[in-house]
Amino acid sequence: MILSPSMLSSDFANMESELKALEAAGLEWVHLDVMDGRFVPNITFGPPIIKAMRKKSNLFFDCHLMIEDPGRYIEDFAEAGADLICVHAEACTHLERVCAQIAETGAKPAVALNPHTPLSVIKYLIPQLYMVLIMSVNPGFGGQKFIPFCMDKVRELKAMINEAGADTLIQIDGGVTAENAGELTAAGVDVLVSGSAFFGYPPYEERHKVFQEVCK
Repeated sequence: MILSPSMLSSDFANMESELKALEAAGLEWVHLDVMDGRFVPNITFGPPIIKAMRKKSNLFFDCHLMIEDPGRYIEDFAEAGADLICVHAEACTHLERVCAQIAETGAKPAVALNPHTPLSVIKYLIPQLYMVLIMSVNPGFGGQKFIPFCMDKVRELKAMINEAGADTLIQIDGGVTAENAGELTAAGVDVLVSGSAFFGYPPYEERHKVFQEVCK
């Protein structure tokens, strides 16, 4: 199990210290929610902030682009230091082209699906994807409750990946807590994104251990 804490719930005034604290706690990934105020209501940060964070951290930057027409900015995010770039299927007219564009930069390509979006939209893309992100809340706000039917969606996606003979990772984002993390990983989730349920329970090393224990 990989835990990717969402910086959306961190202390934005002390990002450098937050990143260093995550590394000290044994975390390897960090989830960066990029919002443009159009695809989702909120606005967060873009490539300049990620570039500044990259200079202060060796964590794997898991960049989740909740933006319209993300193909316009793939190179910007890759140059800023994104290790993985995840785009929403709903935001891409030519999804395969954008995934290929991500791979060409050297970043790992991933696709996110909103709760209502069927898995069929990424069926033929699975072999070229490093990861598929199942949104278990509607994107744009932190602290939302997990949508129950997304558990079945994870199981169905796992079966699709196995059928394709791929090693694509499954990530889930939204309402992920220590209470449901074990069930999620048992269903097939490889990467858990947790925001308020992680950052709200310091010290981070102890909270990381809690997630690791429930996912054994």
